[in-house]
Amino acid sequence: MKKSSNSVRIGLAVTVILGTIGWLAFTSYGANKSYYVTVPELVKMGDKAYTSNLRVEGFVEPGSIQTEGPHVTFVLNEFESHNASAPKGRKLTVVYKGQEPPPDTFKDDAQALAMGTIGRDGVFHATALQAKCASKYAPAQPGGKPGMTPEKQAKPAAGNSQASVAPAEAAGKETAGAAN
Repeated sequence: MKKSSNSVRIGLAVTVILGTIGWLAFTSYGANKSYYVTVPELVKMGDKAYTSNLRVEGFVEPGSIQTEGPHVTFVLNEFESHNASAPKGRKLTVVYKGQEPPPDTFKDDAQALAMGTIGRDGVFHATALQAKCASKYAPAQPGGKPGMTPEKQAKPAAGNSQASVAPAEAAGKETAGAAN
């Protein structure tokens, strides 16, 4: 008899523990889920936007950044300012009140990602910010590396004798050597 009562107690304890773990996992899953949206997609979400954790992506409107210590207020636009559609683009006011100041790459026209919630007042309340540096993601100039200025591309490396060889000549030498 004693063995069966201990087995029941152990089984009951295991059931309670597993049930608690399952309940915690289920309830925390929904709380930690966040949607990645652009500014126009946020507008289309309707009432669901007010009850969701969101990550909103856009471009920082030039001249809109107002800092006060680690807190920042700015406007996200769906387009970069040099885009012809920028004046007609949807905009979103963002208030960031995080523990850390915004990243160094956070500046006018930077692509930014704000994480937080949107209030009924139409203001996005961010708790975290990420920004990309526009110059690092610029398209490559012909014959250069991404983000390089034309002055840096024009000068061949010192002591590099192959830098003066035309690309067609260099390609011909490589294929001739491979045929031997």
